[in-house]
Amino acid sequence: MTQLPISADLIAEHNANARDAVAEDYAALGRKLERRGIAVDAIKDKVKGFGVAVPSWGAGRGGTRFAKFPIAGEPTNIHEKLEDCAVIHQLGQSTPAVSPHFPWDCVDDFAALKDEAAAYNLVFDAVNSNTFQDQPGQAQTYATGSLSSTIADTRQQAIDHNIECIEIGQKIGSSRLTVWVGDGTNFPGQQDLGRSFDRYIEAASQVYAALPGDWKMMLEHKMFEPAFYSSVISDWGSSLMAAQALGEKCKCLVDLGHHAPNVNIEQIVARLHHAGKLGGFHFNDSKYGDDDLDSGSINPHQLFLVFNELIEAEQNPRDGFDPSYMIDQSHNVTDPIESMLSSAETIAGCYARAAMVDREALHAAQNDNDVMLAFRTLRTAYETDVTPILAQARDELGGAIDWLGVYRASQYRDRKAQERKAVGLGAGIV
Repeated sequence: MTQLPISADLIAEHNANARDAVAEDYAALGRKLERRGIAVDAIKDKVKGFGVAVPSWGAGRGGTRFAKFPIAGEPTNIHEKLEDCAVIHQLGQSTPAVSPHFPWDCVDDFAALKDEAAAYNLVFDAVNSNTFQDQPGQAQTYATGSLSSTIADTRQQAIDHNIECIEIGQKIGSSRLTVWVGDGTNFPGQQDLGRSFDRYIEAASQVYAALPGDWKMMLEHKMFEPAFYSSVISDWGSSLMAAQALGEKCKCLVDLGHHAPNVNIEQIVARLHHAGKLGGFHFNDSKYGDDDLDSGSINPHQLFLVFNELIEAEQNPRDGFDPSYMIDQSHNVTDPIESMLSSAETIAGCYARAAMVDREALHAAQNDNDVMLAFRTLRTAYETDVTPILAQARDELGGAIDWLGVYRASQYRDRKAQERKAVGLGAGIV
């Protein structure tokens, strides 16, 4: 067993100093919730069972399209990324899985990588392919697109890479493949919009055929960038059409930043669940476009409303409900570990609030067309301060009540800055 990155004694010391205050706040919240017919321990147990994956690439600094400003101690390989992800889970106790990206995270021995993650109490979530960048030694360029390219050899290269990702995933214990392509156009007339979609479906079907029996393939859509006139898989409708064409094991993945401004994302959640195609989420926040800001930092109410629909779907599973959850952010000005801990807490908090919604009262108000009562039923849950529940859950699971205080007291980032090779200036890609 690898020693976990943060001292257990340090966590215990900080928790001991904070435990009485948390217990007092938790008891007070419990009494308040009891008047609403809610058992605080039941919500706490749901929070303890909730988990969201962190992306391996999220452990490093991101950037704009123009520049990246590295942070001291930033990870430079998958081994250092796993160590940082271990810190996040050790302190927060809600991020037990890591989602790797290939070829960025390729190693010579994937079985050993799986063991390395397990030693940190981590497992691997969905594997992510990369056909939106050219790699050293690559035979074909993706300048013309990848799975939808007009060039057959380029499409085959993208197919082969995705199948390789599946094979790697089997070695590290994953059971899902996430496919996002930057394919599209920047000029009207650049490509035939119908035929490019046909080429994508034909190529993706070959990847789908390579899925093991228990695997799922998740299609991620994005409205724009790098294709600013048209994107092949631009919205949930295109994603749904492709997933339905490919087969039962293909689902749609929703990134919260990949939509036009003010799009009703919670309604998209309901529609995809209705179609049996709700595959997963990439959590982040947005102000102007695909900003990849910290989850809930701009619009936490929207995140709550998304989770409200997820709770509805969980209670009415139709043909099944097993979405995959992952944080997908670009930490341009913060310590990535702090940002992902903050986001994981925000996500778990919205989940807890959504679990507190009085479903019976909400459905009755909806059926009676009592607009204000339905709205206030949701708002009552949203306005509940669930921080004592989250802190109590972390304490019981062995995490840190005050994760930020413990992390900074550990001086982990300073230690890594001394141990790790410095990351050079970059163009904005982790």
